This record gives sequence, structure tokens and C-alpha cells, in this order.
Amino acid sequence: MQADDFGFGTQIRKSPYFDATVRWGAQGFSVYNHMYIPRDFGDPEQNFWNLVNDAILCDVAVERQVEITGPDAARFVQMLTPRDLSGMAVGQCKYILITNADGGILNDPILLRLAENHFWISLADSDILLWAQGVAVHSGLDVSIVEPDVSPLQLQGPKSGEIMRALFGDEIMDLRYYWLREVELDGIPLIVSRTGWSSELGYEIYLRDGSQGDTLWERIMATGMAYGLKPGHTSSIRRIEGGMLSYHADADINTNPYELGLDRLVNLDIEADFIGKAALRRIQAAGVRRRQVGLIVDCDPLRGPNTTFWAIYRDGAEVGRVTSAVYSPRLKQNIALAMISVDCAEIGMDVEVVTPSGPTTARVVERPFYDPKKKLAAA
Repeated sequence: MQADDFGFGTQIRKSPYFDATVRWGAQGFSVYNHMYIPRDFGDPEQNFWNLVNDAILCDVAVERQVEITGPDAARFVQMLTPRDLSGMAVGQCKYILITNADGGILNDPILLRLAENHFWISLADSDILLWAQGVAVHSGLDVSIVEPDVSPLQLQGPKSGEIMRALFGDEIMDLRYYWLREVELDGIPLIVSRTGWSSELGYEIYLRDGSQGDTLWERIMATGMAYGLKPGHTSSIRRIEGGMLSYHADADINTNPYELGLDRLVNLDIEADFIGKAALRRIQAAGVRRRQVGLIVDCDPLRGPNTTFWAIYRDGAEVGRVTSAVYSPRLKQNIALAMISVDCAEIGMDVEVVTPSGPTTARVVERPFYDPKKKLAAA
């Protein structure tokens, strides 16, 4: 297919890697942060095995950056999140939540600190640029908030370290998990971080000049092919195995951190009066009425990820819904993330899930389903 065969008009933006992904076999796209993201390079199970056995290169330019600079940048960023950032060093990355005044989650991005007063918020799928600019208006803080010309790729999988060494030399191998480094490749300006949405060893490569997207993609693929690198897309199978959230599916503006078991990302004792602090204090004191759990769903292997929320019942009453479900060929089970009443969230409890093929039983289990300590990603 040709690149021009895809499109809904100019209001959906194309990444700097769009043409390259079509040349390398992208057959379908979805829309994320008002941009196209490749979601189909053929068999999704083969994409999963490529990821967990070798390495894949993914166009994730849809992870738009909100750049915050200025004398008050650090104070402003702390306003946006309940996670304590006081110990965050220059060159460090942190997984954070951005909450509204009711304690609801607006985004679960990666925060990167490039300099003392220079931050990027690497977004999941929601318009945090607009939120941050709105918050800044009456904040009294001296900040500049823009979307820079930055487009990430994800190089993920057990061979990703060897490919990075071939690209950047031995010195890249001491880059620690959740840290970043400013580098160049053939004169192309980049930021590289030890992060990714795969639960595998991986790197994100942030291009700082969109005009060089095609060149960068081809350079990485040419180097990586000797190590088994394949073009690919973010794997629903692997991210559900790893218990990783997909915003709008597993969390949204009506979900709070405590329902997700993300208490570690909320520090109510810090001095900063971050947005949602009072609401989160009330929620913590009252306790939650629902909680995210893992499920093993007892039915024939699912043919793909769910595209609707599936109702969950116990004793004839609806008690929750499945938010993400997929068949794991490695675990040989249907696995799912679900939001369910706390009364039914006990490990080992049986519930009924209404799938498109009909009702079936499911069992509440721990999540993540695989490598729960993230040893692979942090290696």
C-alpha cells in the first residue's frame, strides 16, 4: 500500500516516521493524541514473539511532549501531579499521574527532566498541553508551555541493548532504568531513555528534528536487522501481561489512583498544594468502592483484544467490567484487567464475564500476570 492510501483528512497528523512504517509493512492505523499510530504489521501474535524473543521498532510519535520551561518550571510540574518530585534529578524519568480537582486521572505519562528548569511530559492519550496551559494562566508562576518538535520511537525487546550498543557505542550500556541521555546519531539530535510501554528491556529514542524521521527509522532498522529487529507495534498482549495501563481503557477521568493500587504515586504529606490533593485525601480516608484486578477468563482463546467493555456479574448482580482482555500465547490463557467492586476483588474469587460469545466464568488473580517485579525491563 502507499502512504496516501491512509487518511481521514489533514486534521489527523502523520508522524515523521509515517511513510517509513508504510514501506516496512504497516497495514492499519488507529488515532491517538490526534495522530496516526501503526497498529497492524500482520499477525499480532508474531509481533508479540518478535518483541519478547528479539526486538521491535515502534513508531510512538503519538506520545506527544508537553515541554515546560522557565524559572518556576519545577514548582509548576509539581502542581500537576500527586507524586513527590522533590528528589527528581536532572536526567531522571518518572512515571506520574496527572489528576484533576476531584482526584480523577487525566493522564499517566512519563516525566523527563532534561535540565533544572526543563521538563517533558511524555503523554498517554489526552490533551494535557491544553490542561497545563490552562492551569498556568492564573498560577502566578513564570513558565512557558509548548509542544516541541519531538517524536519518540520505541526500541523494545531483549536484543534492544545490543542494537543500542551498535548504534551508540559501549557508553550507552550504562544508561540506567528510567534515566535519559542527550545523544546524536549521524548528526541527528536525540534524547534516549531507558523506558517503554512493553515491560521488556527497552529504550525510547526521542527525535528532536522531525525532518529527519525517515533517515532515523532506516538507520535503526539497517543496524538492527543483524540482531533480528523487526518493525512492529506496541503489543496489547505484552502490556496486559505486564499490567500496564491503557488510558481511556483501564483508567479515565473518573478513575482515581487508589482504585488502581497506585498509592505509591500519591504523596499527601508533601508541602506542595498539587491539584486534587484535598480530594485524594478524602478518597484515601473513605476508602474505595471498586478496585482494579487481574482476571483469568475461561473460554476459547480470544481472537484479539476486546473492543467493548464486558460486564462482570456475581450472584446475578453486575459488579464491574473488563477493561482490557487478550489471549496470551505464552501463558496459554485469556488474561484481562478489570475494574470490580471491592467485595469481589479477593484473589481466587470466581465471577461471570459476559463476552461477545456469551457468558463465561473468570477468576480473580494477581496482576501483573508475567514478570511482576519488572526484572526484564530493569535488567
